[in-house]
Amino acid sequence: MGTGAAVRTIHPIAVMLACLLPAGAVRAAGPAAKPAEYKPGKLLWKALAGPMAGVEEVVFAVRAQGQDPHWYANFGYWCSDPQRVMYADGGAQLCRLNLLTGKLTVLLDDPQGSVRDPAVHYDGQTVLFAYRKGGTRHYNLYKMRLDADGHGPMRRVTEGPFDDIEPCWLPNGDIAFCSSRCNRWVGCWHTQVAILYRCDADGGNARPISSNIEHDNTPAVLPDGRVLYTRWEYVDRSQVDFHHLWVANPDGTGQMTYFGNMHAGGLVIDAVPVPPRRGPGRAGGSADDPGLVAAIFSPGHGRREHAGELHLLRPDAGPDARGSAEPVRGCPRWVRDPLAFREDCFLVARAGQLLLIDAAEGKSEVVHELPESLRRRKLELHEPRALRPRPREVVLADRADPAQATGRFLLADVAHGRRMEGVKAGEVRKLLVLEGLPKPVNFSGGPEPLSYLGTFTLERVLGTVPVEADGSAYFEAPANRPVFFVALDGRDLSVKRMQSFTSVMPGETAGCVGCHEDRAEAGRMNGSFAALRRPPSRIEPFRNFPDVLDFPRDIQPILDRHCVRCHDGPQRSDGVALCGDRGPRYSHAYWSLLAWGQVADGRNGLGNRPPRSIGSSASPLMAKLSGAHNKVKLSPAEWRTVWLWLESGAPYAGTYAALGTGEADVPFWTAEMDVLQRRCARCHCPPRVDLRHPPGKFPLPAARHPRRPDGPAYERWVGAYEPAGRRSIHIIVNLTRPECSPLLLAPLSKDAGGWATATVNGAKPGGPHAVVFPSTEDADYQKLLAHIRGAAGQLEQAGHFDAPGFRPNEHYLREMKRYGILPKSFNAAEDPIDVYRIDRAYWRSFWYTPGK
Repeated sequence: MGTGAAVRTIHPIAVMLACLLPAGAVRAAGPAAKPAEYKPGKLLWKALAGPMAGVEEVVFAVRAQGQDPHWYANFGYWCSDPQRVMYADGGAQLCRLNLLTGKLTVLLDDPQGSVRDPAVHYDGQTVLFAYRKGGTRHYNLYKMRLDADGHGPMRRVTEGPFDDIEPCWLPNGDIAFCSSRCNRWVGCWHTQVAILYRCDADGGNARPISSNIEHDNTPAVLPDGRVLYTRWEYVDRSQVDFHHLWVANPDGTGQMTYFGNMHAGGLVIDAVPVPPRRGPGRAGGSADDPGLVAAIFSPGHGRREHAGELHLLRPDAGPDARGSAEPVRGCPRWVRDPLAFREDCFLVARAGQLLLIDAAEGKSEVVHELPESLRRRKLELHEPRALRPRPREVVLADRADPAQATGRFLLADVAHGRRMEGVKAGEVRKLLVLEGLPKPVNFSGGPEPLSYLGTFTLERVLGTVPVEADGSAYFEAPANRPVFFVALDGRDLSVKRMQSFTSVMPGETAGCVGCHEDRAEAGRMNGSFAALRRPPSRIEPFRNFPDVLDFPRDIQPILDRHCVRCHDGPQRSDGVALCGDRGPRYSHAYWSLLAWGQVADGRNGLGNRPPRSIGSSASPLMAKLSGAHNKVKLSPAEWRTVWLWLESGAPYAGTYAALGTGEADVPFWTAEMDVLQRRCARCHCPPRVDLRHPPGKFPLPAARHPRRPDGPAYERWVGAYEPAGRRSIHIIVNLTRPECSPLLLAPLSKDAGGWATATVNGAKPGGPHAVVFPSTEDADYQKLLAHIRGAAGQLEQAGHFDAPGFRPNEHYLREMKRYGILPKSFNAAEDPIDVYRIDRAYWRSFWYTPGK
């Protein structure tokens, strides 16, 4: 194809295309590079003459999928095994495809490395991408300038022993990207976290623009200059249900939800703005431009490499309008990495194919497919991006002031918002300010041993700020740290709890209408707030109290003084044990308070709960310790300590050094433990277990009941239902005083010091247990006792965080050395260590200090 007379001899659509192509572009491809049978498909031909006009070429990455099924776990290494990497080693390419000729140019081919996330500059020629060179362990950012004849040298943009991924160009020339240089691990998995960063075009001046302790992903710039991205977080709520779209200014100010975060379900990711069909140019925003965004809706907790369904969403209805998102007609499932040209025209990746989606016709078409040689190596196509110049979005001036260490929050009316029923004006007197604390390591998908199905991360109590009579509050907060609030009444009891985090950048003032207000309304922001009649409040800390609570250290001594005389291990009033004796993972006191419903914590559930349904006001323990139970009355200091514990998530361990340590294995399902089958199965082994309708009696394992009593599925069941949770493995064995284990005391005759008084035929659920062991001399009793003593010895040898001389595991120490918190010369076996102090030094390493 050429220009002039030659063009006039072919189809009129081809004339339009030729006018849009740079002179000589096709000639540069060369006839030898053109596939013999290639010609653009019908849908592609139509698109190139319409919404894709001016797009001759695209670039894309080729690589294998990550090693882990989670959408975010595709870089870094496994926490407990640094040699187990999350990326695939099958090789990778960066490719350039001419859509008219089918010519494919391999720009970068590394048989052992990996390429991902190409982003094309506004000039249409410079490609920024993440690259892990073969034989190395980390992704860094690189750029390459392309021209009609090939490409220039590849230049490194960022460097260091961390992973920089998912870059996008900012309209002022800087780069936004996600990076693991934030030094934190996923709160419910074994892999590292990456959050939003920004750097200069040459990679200098890299700094965080997010304080998330979980992942940020796939930033893209909206026409108004703001950065759209996916934020995953869970503050005292479900770990798998809240990963939706957020927006922020390029300097990190103005962070707010864009779509989702109120309603649970699904991963929304790879969001990109849709160019308007008509509009006023680079800023968009006309009546014909509703600000459409295309995104992948990946089901459940998200699929590997973001695979899901392509949706269009209209943000003008507000972030909670679920009906404003609709699937794109004609697009198959399990696509990813959308490239939007118009609301009815998209390129997407799907396995080894590049697909064109024509929503107007409701059809899709394969534009390019990787050769069989690459597909045999399990390589797939990722992140198609158009090679064409494009206008810059609006350039937003930085609003942050790096000379300030704090920012400010302005709350208009705390009583205004959703699910605030029954909260009267003036009822809220204070806000409790809490900080989410990142994890330096993690070893499981659950919260243990930090909590029992509650908080996954520790929460630091910063203090309180006043709320004025009109419901307004105005206060300073530390910059770029994740904080959330609890509204308190005049007695300091919780009225409403925030279950998401917010933050301010240095010098920023952020405002909200009310507590969980509808984000589609403007609210009363006219400046007539009582809180603004004075300087911003400073957070008032609780002096002489711990700011990160630890159950054995801070709460158990209070229970020992006031509760254990009635609720000891062997003589437990109403079956409740509040002694500090250890089970396989938790103390009996901690487990009992949770199993008997004395603590209203997050429970890994949903957010925005009704007033007074979570925290101190909803926890029966507070009433019991305020004189309502057997005249137990705490001192003011003791009351405040318990209150701080409840409001900071009711954790068990108060140090992240406890992760991956201090657990005993009590395998009662093993063949040698046939005692339970022979002596107990008659009553405690129903033929089947229905997880929806648990039996009245606690089931014990048997041949026809394969679930293990300490296995994850079984544990969730026995912990989630009452009264089964009160007979969990964590409470029926006592590893501090094995002879006080309820597993032994319940079937032991009362005459022999046990609890059993009934005959086998007379035993009923909730009534006296049948006598199974007439005395402690019974051989089967001794066999069980020996088994529990063996587990107790195992726990003592393994060590637990509240035991004297506790030492964390090698992985915690390795990461603290990597972060620079511990010296490289630290001797794990001999050097003294205070894990609480080490944790605090790690958290302080994230505190923003002007000039540093």
